Amino acid sequence: MVHELKLSKDFLALTLAHPQHLAESFEFTLDNQVHVEVWDTGVIVFEPRNVKHSKDIVLSCAVHGNETAPIELCNDLMTKMLSEELQLTERVLFLIGNPPAIHNGTRFIDENLNRLFNGAHSKGEGLSNPERVRAKNLEQYVDRFFSSQQAGRQRIHYDLHTAIRGSKHEKFAIYPYRGERKYSREQIMFLESCGVNTILFHHEPTTTFSYFSSQNYQADAFTIELGKVFPMGQNDMTRFIAMKEMLTLLLSGQDLQLPEFDLKRVNLYQVCRSVNKHFDDFEFTFANDVENFTAFPRGYILAKEGGQEVTVEHEFEAIVFPNAKVPVGQRTVLMLKAADDSNID
Repeated sequence: MVHELKLSKDFLALTLAHPQHLAESFEFTLDNQVHVEVWDTGVIVFEPRNVKHSKDIVLSCAVHGNETAPIELCNDLMTKMLSEELQLTERVLFLIGNPPAIHNGTRFIDENLNRLFNGAHSKGEGLSNPERVRAKNLEQYVDRFFSSQQAGRQRIHYDLHTAIRGSKHEKFAIYPYRGERKYSREQIMFLESCGVNTILFHHEPTTTFSYFSSQNYQADAFTIELGKVFPMGQNDMTRFIAMKEMLTLLLSGQDLQLPEFDLKRVNLYQVCRSVNKHFDDFEFTFANDVENFTAFPRGYILAKEGGQEVTVEHEFEAIVFPNAKVPVGQRTVLMLKAADDSNID
């Protein structure tokens, strides 16, 4: 497999050829002294050996297998590293989250992988399904990557996605709950420079991949939505030029040239509540094609279930990720209100 990867320089192809697992891990060093380690299917580390580096960066994609634009974006970056076109100066771990679901063209096979982190993979029923095993393994790879370096280095995790439905803000990021820790204005402006000018501040701990890295390793972590879901090969990759350019600058240690923090350049939202499903008859009152960030006034009936109504509680609340088809007990929608910069440092 070493020869195969060196020849093709296509880690995605290698991953999809072995979607369940690799027979063995392997490593090699490129001519430019970047050391490459493949730990598992969809798990590859690049570490420059000829420069001093200060950042540990995780770029994950395909946590949902049908969200293909981030897969293509990450594979392009990996190919450029394997071809020595991108001169890497920081450590980076690439994770292709759910290879079997990529083959299947679906979000997941048995269970939503992005609801199984932070130990959720080992709670409840279905402990042996592939997504639960994969979530546990991905946590271990992130731990191995971050914990192998001395404290004091910047840790970053960008978990890249695309959304099921259209959005009034095409690209947006969810900033995981941080407790007493302030939000980073530098990170917000980095995302703005990537073309991601809308940020959602989450209000509680979750079982997402980005929250896992934020909570356990104090990483600058985000779930980043880069647009709408399209099949592999049908993405307009010109829509991700800014993201690709900024990630290239970050990985190669160049000056990011970030603008000063400016509220006029970003849209900030605070998650005010999650609406969970309690009955099988849960249904939204709005159409299936209503876009993310559509706002509704106080008192508006959003959904009905079990003979009860779910209504808007604040003057205005916007919706994001509405999905009535989730299992009972899971989140059907996040409700948002406008946020300010009072908790940003």
